[in-house]
Amino acid sequence: MNKLEFSSLYQLTMMRFRLFLREPEAIFWIFIFPILLAAGLGIAFRNRPPEVLQVGATTLQLTQALNADKGLTSITMDEATGTQALATGRILLLAVQRPDTTVYQYDSTNPDARTAKLLADRAIQTAAGRHDALPSKEELVHETGSRYIDFVVPGLLGMNLMGSAMWGMGFAIVDARQKKLLKRLVASPMPRWQYLASFLLSRLVMLVIEVAAFLGFARLVFGVPFRGSITQLSLLCILTSLAFSALGLLTASRAKTIEAVSGLMNFVMFPMWIFSGVFFSSTRFPAAVQPLIRALPLTAAIDAMRGNMLQGLSLQQLLAPVAILLAWLIIPFAISLRIFRWR
Repeated sequence: MNKLEFSSLYQLTMMRFRLFLREPEAIFWIFIFPILLAAGLGIAFRNRPPEVLQVGATTLQLTQALNADKGLTSITMDEATGTQALATGRILLLAVQRPDTTVYQYDSTNPDARTAKLLADRAIQTAAGRHDALPSKEELVHETGSRYIDFVVPGLLGMNLMGSAMWGMGFAIVDARQKKLLKRLVASPMPRWQYLASFLLSRLVMLVIEVAAFLGFARLVFGVPFRGSITQLSLLCILTSLAFSALGLLTASRAKTIEAVSGLMNFVMFPMWIFSGVFFSSTRFPAAVQPLIRALPLTAAIDAMRGNMLQGLSLQQLLAPVAILLAWLIIPFAISLRIFRWR
């Protein structure tokens, strides 16, 4: 690249960066919204002290036995009142004393109710004189990396990189096409690849600020761990941003209006918001669709970043998701160069 070509590429990149800074709403969605979302989820799903479960019993003796367990609080009521309390959710379990046994009435589909049943049975059996066959003790461990906020931060980072890359690429290109700017540029001596490359370079500049602000907040406020190499995490973020920029370029290659490219991008991104494991593990979906989910770029990006941040995995141990991201970078970009509409 000679000096003139470098100068034109530099000016195009700076133009993209200045145009971005003139859009305060874009700055909010890219830099501030992910931090607010992480803060909200971190507060909502923060670690709390063990919850005391509300149960009921039909005799005073059962109530006293249940209240001996620190995880339960019991009130005495007749069976009819207890059945109504179960139906309205005021209690999770009703212990009914029958002539020769104790009956537990509870909703087996409710995880809290199942826990209440285990605690209630232990408390009643202990009160009746049962002793553990083997001695045991508890060793409580509070390890960062196992909290929901630790799980969701890499997901939010991947989702934000996808959104900012695709929207930033797609809207800008279609807007320039609508204003006939692309038609004028193609008539100039400027190499076409420089115009497209300026989008990628400007994305990399904003990527540094975007990722540093988000991960810095997650680390300082919630203590999210970084067990892997920061350098390799940075490379994963760059690869993710470039892959989604290429996908955004492909989506905007033929679109003529903002409405058209908006619909196309929502069509592309919506399945990944659901299936790629941003807010919950993608393994919850049936095994039959797992190969398709694993092939999605957002799934690969999130899995790679979680592996780096939470497990300390190196790039050599993350070859599968890295290969998927490289494929989503190379193939859409190559197709875009062939089908891109300049007019």
